[in-house]
Amino acid sequence: MNWKQLPLGPLQTNCYILWNQKKECLIFDPGGDGDRLISFIKGNQLKPLAVLLTHAHFDHIGALDIIRSHYEIPAFIHKKEASWLGDPALNGSKFFGSAVSVRAAEQIIKEEGLLNISDFELEVLETPGHSPGSISYYHKPSKAVFSGDALFSGSIGRTDLRGGNQSQLLESIHSKLLSLPEDTYVLSGHGPVTTISVEMDHNPFLNGF
Repeated sequence: MNWKQLPLGPLQTNCYILWNQKKECLIFDPGGDGDRLISFIKGNQLKPLAVLLTHAHFDHIGALDIIRSHYEIPAFIHKKEASWLGDPALNGSKFFGSAVSVRAAEQIIKEEGLLNISDFELEVLETPGHSPGSISYYHKPSKAVFSGDALFSGSIGRTDLRGGNQSQLLESIHSKLLSLPEDTYVLSGHGPVTTISVEMDHNPFLNGF
């Protein structure tokens, strides 16, 4: 398995592409710059199977319709944010000078558990706090967790947006993410890649929790 980080869109949100030996791939959080994302996929001769969303904030969904239409693939979102995709007030774009609205997701994630798509098996972890329906996807073969805006290198997600809750976020990080193997790569929605071990030892927001 291989993965690639691509910062996309106005906020340079990290989109990730995960692919297998058959060149099938999953796309996580296509935040914008759809043409650039398609160019990467074509250049590496990849075959997209699905788009997996960690949450529905506008900077994570900007290229969602472009990618779905181009490849005719489904999008997955947690049930608590299914209605956010088409509502600029809920997904936050209304308050940042734009109006992002995309089609409803084809697949609704209702609970934690294993998600199997072709050869890919991911563990869905509910990690609310940044937003009510935030989820992380743990891919054991890659030793990686796609954590969205829950945990960053040296920081945590903001909690001043709709439905944010700092104590809930810290509990999510502690119980769901820090319980993963310490050599797990944390593939965050913004900033550089880190590991669970590094964040346990050095993240100032987690000290004493």
